Amino acid sequence: MVLSASLPLLPCPPSWFPGHMNRFTKQLPALLSRTDIVLELRDSRLPLTSINHNFEGAIRKWRAERGKESNLLRTPPHSTTTSSPAGYGTCERIVVLNKRDLVPQWGMEPFQSAMAARFPDQIIHFASCNRREDIKALSNLLVSIAKRNPHATETNVLVVGMPNVGKSTLLNSLRSFGISGRTPKALQTSAQPGHTRTLSNRLKLSEDPLVYSYDTPGVMLPFLGRGDEGAERGVKLALIAGIKEGLYDVQALVAYLLYRLNTLDPVSPAYLKVLPPGTSPTNDVATFLEQLARRLGMLVRGGEYNTERASKWFVDWWRKEGSLISAAAPRALLPSIPNDNLLIRQGWGFDLEWTVENDTIPPGTESFVEQKMGECIDEYVKHTADYERLGGTISQTQIKKRTWEEKLAQRTAKSKAKFIARKR
Repeated sequence: MVLSASLPLLPCPPSWFPGHMNRFTKQLPALLSRTDIVLELRDSRLPLTSINHNFEGAIRKWRAERGKESNLLRTPPHSTTTSSPAGYGTCERIVVLNKRDLVPQWGMEPFQSAMAARFPDQIIHFASCNRREDIKALSNLLVSIAKRNPHATETNVLVVGMPNVGKSTLLNSLRSFGISGRTPKALQTSAQPGHTRTLSNRLKLSEDPLVYSYDTPGVMLPFLGRGDEGAERGVKLALIAGIKEGLYDVQALVAYLLYRLNTLDPVSPAYLKVLPPGTSPTNDVATFLEQLARRLGMLVRGGEYNTERASKWFVDWWRKEGSLISAAAPRALLPSIPNDNLLIRQGWGFDLEWTVENDTIPPGTESFVEQKMGECIDEYVKHTADYERLGGTISQTQIKKRTWEEKLAQRTAKSKAKFIARKR
């Protein structure tokens, strides 16, 4: 049993913000002006890290123009089933936590309740593209929203999110469900991030009422942040293949993945399935990789263990099988330990983590989990606001660029003023 897993030393996050991402970010306000529903996809394993805060300003402005309140914390919850005020079009924001089969079932309702209490203007929906009931529920939700405005000839949906959260796959599934007859796959998909680079043509998701959608490029944050904050965010996104392959040293991903799996289940972490029988959980990355390489028979010349190859295999295994194994496991029941002051870390997904005192471990009640998740969300929102206020999300390059643009604007204004003065 691992009682005190410590966060490993992580590398500085790389910058990956291709030109097509920048172009779409600039297009977003204009696209929102003809949008009725924003379908924002996030990864269920990273429900907070996969939020793209660059979208927030444009979405707040869109809601304000439609007569909706902005997204404020602690606002008393109001019904999301009412129609828009007279004179305004439909304006709904649905947050789809995709790939729900990769997180434990026991945390879904508590997380949904905690988010609803803090973000009443967002409809939270868990989904997985291989679960027909999830796609049906989401399709019915879109249709029900469209029917609230019977005078509209059509309803337009804009799908946004970070790279590799499953936007194109989800739209193909919704289209297949909502359109009668055979519907060939309309959008190409890929396991690698950045496959979708341009705004798609309109896709019909429903015939009665008419619902259309646009697929958009996945947009990464231009700068992932400084210090430990940015380093951890980058590694998390790399583990779900949200960042271009090759920008990270794979052994850094293994170190963080080992830490997280030990936190999720200190008693029987999922990686024990691929180690030799009888192996105990460990925090030591070198020991773990040697055990894994020995189990897989990965050797290099001289009989040494090929830990680099074992690292790549482990990350790939986790993406394809390990996440499913970890999600299917029941919530860990920790044995009693004769130490009243012992603090044990537990969590759900890779974003939500809390401390439990050993002598007061609850029997897994939903109210306790919801309370702890709510505390995690509150801390994340507060920390993010402080971090942005202090400029933690802006790189030195961006600061220099803004400073240069401001100077250029001042010079242009002075030149115009002198030109007008001379004409007078």
